[in-house]
Amino acid sequence: MKKTFKYLRIPLLCLLVALNSCSVGKFIPAGEKVYSGTEIVLQAADDTTDLKEVKEMLNTLLPKKPNSRFLGMRLGLYYHYKAQKKKPGFLTKWFNNNFGEAPVYLSDINSQRIEELMGNRLHNMGFFYSKVVSEIDSTQKFAGLTYTATIPTPYRLEKLELQKDSLPIYRAIEEVMAKTLIKPGKRFDLELMKLERERIDKELKQRGYYNFNEEFLIFEADTNAYDTRKFDLFLRLKKSTPPRSIIPYTIDAITVYPNYTIGDTIAQSETIKINGIDFVQKEEFFKPKQLEPYILLEKGQKYNAKTARLTSNRLSSVGSYKFVNTQFDVRDTTAINDGEGSLQANIYLSPLTKRSLLAELQGVTKSNGFVGPVISLTYNNRNIFGAGETFSISGNFFYEAQISGGNNSGLSNVGGGLKTDFIIPRLVPFSPSRFKYAVPKTKFSLGADIQKRSRLYSLVSFNSSFGYTWNANKFVYHEINPLSANYVNLTNTTDEFEDILDKNPFLRSSFEQQFISGLNYTFTYNELVDAGKSTPIFITTNLDIAGNGLNLFSKGKETIFGLEYAQYAKADLDFRYYWRWRREQTMVARIFAGWGIPYGNSTTLPFVKQFFSGGPSSVRAFNIRSLGPGTFTSEGDASFFDQSGNLRLEGNLEYRFPLWSYLKGAFFADAGNVWLTTDPEIAEEESEAGIAFSEALQTQGKFGKDWLSELGVGVGFGVRVDIQSFVIRLDLASPIRVPYLPQTERWRIPFFESGNDTLILNFAIGYPF
Repeated sequence: MKKTFKYLRIPLLCLLVALNSCSVGKFIPAGEKVYSGTEIVLQAADDTTDLKEVKEMLNTLLPKKPNSRFLGMRLGLYYHYKAQKKKPGFLTKWFNNNFGEAPVYLSDINSQRIEELMGNRLHNMGFFYSKVVSEIDSTQKFAGLTYTATIPTPYRLEKLELQKDSLPIYRAIEEVMAKTLIKPGKRFDLELMKLERERIDKELKQRGYYNFNEEFLIFEADTNAYDTRKFDLFLRLKKSTPPRSIIPYTIDAITVYPNYTIGDTIAQSETIKINGIDFVQKEEFFKPKQLEPYILLEKGQKYNAKTARLTSNRLSSVGSYKFVNTQFDVRDTTAINDGEGSLQANIYLSPLTKRSLLAELQGVTKSNGFVGPVISLTYNNRNIFGAGETFSISGNFFYEAQISGGNNSGLSNVGGGLKTDFIIPRLVPFSPSRFKYAVPKTKFSLGADIQKRSRLYSLVSFNSSFGYTWNANKFVYHEINPLSANYVNLTNTTDEFEDILDKNPFLRSSFEQQFISGLNYTFTYNELVDAGKSTPIFITTNLDIAGNGLNLFSKGKETIFGLEYAQYAKADLDFRYYWRWRREQTMVARIFAGWGIPYGNSTTLPFVKQFFSGGPSSVRAFNIRSLGPGTFTSEGDASFFDQSGNLRLEGNLEYRFPLWSYLKGAFFADAGNVWLTTDPEIAEEESEAGIAFSEALQTQGKFGKDWLSELGVGVGFGVRVDIQSFVIRLDLASPIRVPYLPQTERWRIPFFESGNDTLILNFAIGYPF
């Protein structure tokens, strides 16, 4: 730490000098005073008044916030003033564009108008006859305001009554008001009354009142019956409420257009009726019998705004339509005098393009030194059998050559894969009736991959899965695969790779698990879909269990169909918190934790199921898969393969900001590692090198009480080209703490230490998290 402080003394001194020079007083124009903020002082006559709530409400009326401060200095204002010079310079412009703030002067504040607004707001909160006065607290260059509000005892509700007659709508309103938040003893609150009107309107629209509007409701307060500060509240319909708005409506006809295009004259060439719903299409695009279950509207059903919205959600989630438009038309205006109206529901469905072909050519650079092209081709056929099914085939081919990496330089990697997906927008073979928000989907997947690594091995894998996906609501997503299988065959191993396996029994054991079959489940909660939320969170968790079912069929044997199968349980959690503020600036905090437990047949997790740390979406100051387990490190060609574990902990912090147009910048800090929670087995026939390797893993890679000191830590900065969510990312990182170095040498000065691993450049597509 003394060494670290030695390096930091000069930068810290420079920082203090720079901060001391950031005085804005000399820039303030003559006759102006910078607004330094407002204080609100409340003087209440009633000690039961919630002053905190009142003050928070009055704070919302302040039209302007003072310029922000950092360590007592107005840096944003300082950068703004500096940028007004004739030749401000590049750095000054950059600081102003990202952190600058226009000055807020006292002359910009209309204190008299704010006094009036505060008085009106206090009146609306039940503090009638309140008094608000303001006072200026000024120095030569800065001035603040103090608003003092004298608050009398508020008026409180004695009773709430609905003024009603024999109209059916009053019975509906009375039932809705049973759950009102306006209770006796509550103070007068105009905002609460507005919310109550909105709630009643929303509930009535779920009871058939299609033409109702909250503006038809009026609250009237009466204080004449009491000498003390009490009042009665009466709710009634306005006399001007039109008759068509106070009757319920029934859906008497439903027509669906499954193949509608904008501007279509809707020539009714054919109409098919199923369960009271008319399906009209010139030529059959979607089978009516298969489309009908997605429609929650029913003939003879009272109008319900929620049901109409959920029907649109379900039809949109089928995957065959780009537009879903539901319209309601009043059918019989003469029925209004009879106390009930009728509606015609028309659902217009505009299809997506049925077939599409997407080709991509990418140049990939990985942080482990591999570079090369990737070619991918994807074919989609939507609504292939006329019931919303989607069939897709995707193939890819890649070639990579390692141009750096010490002893591993010269390695090449060539391979490709083919994957098919068949998605059915319903549960097979179950009923989807309980899924109201969106349509659940059944997914069948089958794929094969081949990879040939020069001088080492060939790896062939086949994978298949059967499962379900669904959105429970706007934020929650589920995916469960009760059946999944993965077969991996390691072939054509060279003598060089066999020597690596002999030295690394842990790696050999992870490759021996050729067959993986089990159940996996994913839960995701994602608030990022709400663009208006300033502090969204993202949570995803995965559960993977393999081998239990096979153990029953194999009758206790370690193989099935002649293949050794894996048994393990694995779970992970990824939590992210986002702070968004003006000018597209975002701070992201992320925590990841994952743990896998081998049991039964397995002494280790299969290689493809192990955790790795380091790389473009992990701890970016370390090469991919180069961290851990624990403080362990190996020499030679084995180093690329053995850096894995069954426990992973990781944390990241990243600040993102705009640079210019589509170019974004970021500063980040990452920390993490992987560990082992089980001891690698040492077989009697293992070589001397293998035994030494296993013992080193046991002592250096095991998770223990000192895990915090074994984290790899790094910092860095990056640039990203972000064009409509397509992101090309370059991150340059450097380690602060290297866990596999001797204890006294682990702390480092980032970007300034000598060595091949001081600077790590990461190239990737998309944000890391």
